[in-house]
Amino acid sequence: MPIIGKFIKNTTKISYKRSIRKSKEFYHQVVTLVKLLEKANKTQFGRVYSFNSILNDDDIIESFQRNVPITNYTEFYDKWLENCIQGKRDIIWPGRIRHYALSSGTTGSPSKRIPVTTNMIRSFQRTSIKQLSTLHNLDLPEEFFQASVLAVGGSTKLVKGPTHIEGDLSGILKKYTSPLAAPFAKPGKKITHLKNWNEKLELMIQRAPDWNIGIMAGVPSWCIMLLEKIVERYQLNSIHDIWPNFQVYVHGGVYMAPYMSRFKKVLGKEVYTLDTYLASEGYFAYQVAPDREGMELLLKNGAFFEFVPFNSDYFNADGNLINNYNALALNEVEPNTDYALVISTNAGLWRYMIGDLVRFVDTASHEIVISGRIKQYLSIVGEHLSLENINMAIQKVSEKRGLEISEFTIHVVEGELQHHWYVGVDEEVNKEELMREIDAEICALNDDYAAVRKYTLKDPLITVLPNEEFYKFLSHLGKAGSQNKFPRVLNTEQRPKWVEYLKEKNLG
Repeated sequence: MPIIGKFIKNTTKISYKRSIRKSKEFYHQVVTLVKLLEKANKTQFGRVYSFNSILNDDDIIESFQRNVPITNYTEFYDKWLENCIQGKRDIIWPGRIRHYALSSGTTGSPSKRIPVTTNMIRSFQRTSIKQLSTLHNLDLPEEFFQASVLAVGGSTKLVKGPTHIEGDLSGILKKYTSPLAAPFAKPGKKITHLKNWNEKLELMIQRAPDWNIGIMAGVPSWCIMLLEKIVERYQLNSIHDIWPNFQVYVHGGVYMAPYMSRFKKVLGKEVYTLDTYLASEGYFAYQVAPDREGMELLLKNGAFFEFVPFNSDYFNADGNLINNYNALALNEVEPNTDYALVISTNAGLWRYMIGDLVRFVDTASHEIVISGRIKQYLSIVGEHLSLENINMAIQKVSEKRGLEISEFTIHVVEGELQHHWYVGVDEEVNKEELMREIDAEICALNDDYAAVRKYTLKDPLITVLPNEEFYKFLSHLGKAGSQNKFPRVLNTEQRPKWVEYLKEKNLG
């Protein structure tokens, strides 16, 4: 077996050298857009929006932005996607789209059906190989490359309907995974097909001693829960007692910092953490090395990126676009500015606003961080409270107090100029003092918030809960495990479900 590890390690080294030689210039984005337009030129969407004319224009990007409106899921579904799901051909992409990924959706919201084309699947495959090649940066031992990859995700079992097949993206991609990778992929078909998170969790705990895990991938809340329960079940000092080759954790979906304290508690030695931007809509970026702050955008992977500055010139107070055409291309962005991400992809999504906010930490290497969500943002009296402010305040207070706060959320109190915080703490704490410290940190981070707190915005409310209650609520909604995340800001649809749940359990 050592020869296998040596072979795989050398393969990643070759792939890594090839990838760093390739240019990351804006030229790749222009080429990507041209290829997308040419491919979809004869579709119904391409004819309506005159792709042929756009391709003949001297400035293709400017013409594309002038002719094709920016859209969200609801608009795109009503006008285009519904016909695709019904089995009609050549609507947004050539041929009939046979697969749809069910996105996890936000808590309390129905899943979205995101188109997955053969072209998109090939892009995912290429990116997975490229990301694997970055492991060469870490100079890992050959034994690591003989270990398995544990993916903690949704059910890979797909549902076949009269016109299409749908399910978790991981299940669709698994259909196209080489059988050669099967021995290295855990937890195996029997477990990955399960939809019930608790049943899946128990089987993974049972099988854990039999596995040799080198890489774990998944959302932090569920991955760390699994590690904690394995350590507890087998009375281990750390997870490395049974997985000595566990050296890389690939995470995504949520801000990792609140979970780091819990993560380190189950470790016996250093584990490299790498961020990734993998969504149902596409594979957009990944962190090439642990010491890099951001993730490198994938500029030639079947996605054309645009960026809408997240400010009052482009968005109204409700987080809706003022103008459905204006956006910046990659060569126009500036560092340390929040942008709403807009994508056009080889799955037939056109100028689709995905809902994430990104910020460039390095425009030369096109490195980004996910800085928030368009709708996870509060400004009832001009406080402009962002998801980043919320995350940073919780992190600073946690560090000062030595608390483990990994789960938390906030919403506007109905009919009041007031915020209500729900903070997960598994130990005794003075909640009024905790709220004062969080409030003070946000005032220090956000001048607008500090100003309205003096005159308009009422003192925030706080409810302290065990972290477990956040996971129980997700189970209550049938959204435990997988890629589901508890939103940090509850909207008007999510808020009443959460409040009612807590009242029923006498926790509100």
